[in-house]
Amino acid sequence: MRNRWQRFCGLILFITASCVFALCSENQNPSSERTFPQSKAAIEKVIKALTMSGRLPVLDGFAIPGERPLDRFQRGYYQCAVQIIPVPSGGSKVRMNAKITAWYTDSVSSRSGYQTLPSNGRIEADLLDQIGQALGVGAAVNVGSQRGKGPVQAAVTETGEPSISAPMPRIPEEALHGSAMAVPNKDGVSLQSQTDALEKHEQELADEAKSLEEILQNQSHPTNLAAVKKTGTPILQSPSADAKILFPATAGDEFEILDINSNWVHVRISGLSRGWIRRSALEMPEDSSAKQAGASAQNMAEEFRIGNEQIAPFPGDWEPLRGKIVKIVTVQKAKESGTAMGAAARLQFAKALFMKEYSNVATTSDTPAGIVLIFDSDDGGMIAATSATLKQWQAGSASDEEIWRQCFFDPPELSGK
Repeated sequence: MRNRWQRFCGLILFITASCVFALCSENQNPSSERTFPQSKAAIEKVIKALTMSGRLPVLDGFAIPGERPLDRFQRGYYQCAVQIIPVPSGGSKVRMNAKITAWYTDSVSSRSGYQTLPSNGRIEADLLDQIGQALGVGAAVNVGSQRGKGPVQAAVTETGEPSISAPMPRIPEEALHGSAMAVPNKDGVSLQSQTDALEKHEQELADEAKSLEEILQNQSHPTNLAAVKKTGTPILQSPSADAKILFPATAGDEFEILDINSNWVHVRISGLSRGWIRRSALEMPEDSSAKQAGASAQNMAEEFRIGNEQIAPFPGDWEPLRGKIVKIVTVQKAKESGTAMGAAARLQFAKALFMKEYSNVATTSDTPAGIVLIFDSDDGGMIAATSATLKQWQAGSASDEEIWRQCFFDPPELSGK
């Protein structure tokens, strides 16, 4: 008797656990399914012509919010899995399941990364609408996502072709199940009302699809961002292969470009946090202000060549370096040019030279108190910076504007102010 009671309790526990698992699976993997009168082969042919994945313009309205707010996510993508099941009564059942992934930005950078978000069913419903439209079925029979959702009229663009690049919302159920549309009378008044209502909603959906398409087309990608090519790419504290690794970046991560040279890119991580990434590890923008600044600095490098380098006392009366030993770099014009270089290009060139020279002297046992750059030309002058200032610059703990305010310019016009 006792064994029989134990088996009975075990059976109850098994049934309860199965029900809980089924409910959890239903909540974690939302899906939609419909039955179409066409064969499996005909539906597969239509699905091959559709786009089953792509980028979402926004996450709100497509994903179910979880513990983390949706506004902390960006770069959302969706990918739909489809299952086609022949039904005994004829036709085929199509089951859709959308997976949404997006980049989550955490206050702690090491916790940031791509995460999966549950779909609210909007994407699946739109794809099923497009399949029905392509098959010429019109409003397909919905046999249930087990949530009692009614039929949906497929949305069509102006060209008459299905478009899913921007998933569209479903028609509210109350608009399809109103009392005025239930049974037409002998004069056909209710039937006409039903037709008018469906056409109105179809036009609204088409207008919304067109609006979303225009938003996507008009979105301009920032031109001063560089994207990481490969997951695990190190972000370094300074432009050196043996520098301290701040953290590994993930493929697709985008960073604001602060400066560019032939091998390294100086990027902003967040706030005043900066880092360096090898240029070969990044997808650079085709046209960016940082790239233009780098080109200007390159032009400046072609205009000037290093004429002399020496370790000597500071040749000026600036208090931070007065009487101290510095490294002096003199540059001369490499070729005659009828036009003078602008202040911005000159500062870009000076910054690149400062970073290069400081990297060379920072590892020595007798680091000079600062570095002095002298332009030996008719429109030349002198720019000086202390080693402490250059150390901040290399570490990215201060902006370019803050660093230039700590430097010495003779004449002052060299600063461009």
